Amino acid sequence: MSVHFEERSGIVPCQTPWGEWYQTMEEIFIEVNVPPGTSAKEINCVLGSKQIQLSVKGREILKGKLFGTTVGDEGTWTLEDRKLIRIVLMKTNREAGNCWQSLLEGEYCANAWVQDQMQRKLTLERFQRENPGFDFSGAEISGNFAGGGPDFSNLK
Repeated sequence: MSVHFEERSGIVPCQTPWGEWYQTMEEIFIEVNVPPGTSAKEINCVLGSKQIQLSVKGREILKGKLFGTTVGDEGTWTLEDRKLIRIVLMKTNREAGNCWQSLLEGEYCANAWVQDQMQRKLTLERFQRENPGFDFSGAEISGNFAGGGPDFSNLK
């Protein structure tokens, strides 16, 4: 990871009825608000490489096919302060051009503005990785950033 790039530059969340999700080049973060006092025993969370299922107290919160693939055995979930479930999924494709448009196929889609901001952030994260001596956390980007931005790898 590029020295906690997202901690310095902030996140671009996609709001949902149950909380929010956001992404970096490497990971998908899902934050689900649950009733205060929820215990871990009341949570059923199944994380697969292409599927996710989450229920709390027998009530289904999330279930479906993920927008992209993840490393199934590296997904984790935690219950924080007995009121927030945080799920972290590791993307299999960790390129800046792999900006998920939604969390599940056809569900929890980022609107056009949020999608644009997510792609900008992933492109800046890519630039940070390629140029570790610079700080891109407060940078603005315009122009061709779709698909991870321009490819400078063949310039000598």
